[in-house]
Amino acid sequence: MTAVVDAKAETKAEVLSLEGKKLREIGLPRVFESEVDLGLIKRAVIAVQTGRIQPKGPSTRAGRDMTAQYIGSRQKPAMYRTINVEHARLPRLRNRRYLLQGRVAGVPHAVGGPRVHRLNKDRVIVERINDKERRKAVAAAIAATADVALVRARGHRFEAKRLPLVVEARFEELVKAREVAAVLTALNVYGDVEKAKARKKVRPGRGKTRGRKYKRAKSLLIVTEKPAKVYKAARNLEGVDVVEVRNLNAELLAPGTLPGRLTLWTEGALNALAKYLVN
Repeated sequence: MTAVVDAKAETKAEVLSLEGKKLREIGLPRVFESEVDLGLIKRAVIAVQTGRIQPKGPSTRAGRDMTAQYIGSRQKPAMYRTINVEHARLPRLRNRRYLLQGRVAGVPHAVGGPRVHRLNKDRVIVERINDKERRKAVAAAIAATADVALVRARGHRFEAKRLPLVVEARFEELVKAREVAAVLTALNVYGDVEKAKARKKVRPGRGKTRGRKYKRAKSLLIVTEKPAKVYKAARNLEGVDVVEVRNLNAELLAPGTLPGRLTLWTEGALNALAKYLVN
């Protein structure tokens, strides 16, 4: 992909230390000036979500793999026909020698019968999106993370008046969850993690036994330049996701198709951002 470098960008961002103090200012890539297209972001998120769905469906012979038959000929003896014999005109199983003693089978309203509208593994379930549209959607979602109004509209808790939040590169080397929590507290964004923790609850219904016991909220997104130790340090914080800048996608930046996720960038990730996006 073509790199885009904007050395004359007027938009600046503050680089904060691990203690929350301002170190310096850096210019933001032009991707933060992209137009926030809500419809395009929604399509890109749905494309990511549907790409994980595995097509499934029952056997084409399910409920029909049996000897049940319907004989509507009047020329047959009564025992071998299912018409004009004071019985429901439905396919029946042969029981011992005769047809009339058998039970109804092979139709949807019979016990063990086929489904009326069964799942079809050949149906189209994936929302497809062009590569240029996908990149444009990711750029729009990145721009939304710098919009204070959109981030507040998602319900995130933070005190910063300017976005995006950028922290020094040393943040990537943290190895303990309590160290990450201390930095987030200094940056005045740990309240958002606490809010996500309070919203965690047990899911009602059968989903509890199918690998989705809890309903969870999304909190902070941490973007790093490269595979970092902070991934293991932050993964136990409720609602927090850690991702390399090259692996950014629309779903991480706009969970639930709603843009404006609270995002924390490391300085290296912000500098490397232009390598992976085309404006």
